Amino acid sequence: MKKVMMMLLMACGLTAASAMASTHEPMSEGELRKIDQAGQRVTLRHGPIDNLKMPPMTMVFKVENAADLQGLAAGDKVRFRADKQNGNYVVTALEKGE
Repeated sequence: MKKVMMMLLMACGLTAASAMASTHEPMSEGELRKIDQAGQRVTLRHGPIDNLKMPPMTMVFKVENAADLQGLAAGDKVRFRADKQNGNYVVTALEKGE
């Protein structure tokens, strides 16, 4: 029983550490080219995305949280964090840039 408890505690610790690491990764910069509110997608012209080892390009991303799209419009400079989830590129954080 002690071994099971110890393994569960270790797994929880690793999960928490992984979640904290992803929220502390630097944000990438880009420009909103198009917003699809209904489909919860954005087209971004972005610089390098280091955590995905992705060079600068323009592409469509799913947006994890629809509330992140509020107050944004095509042409806005943005800062964002993206990740790969179930084989899809997803914006996990999005904010208006300067």
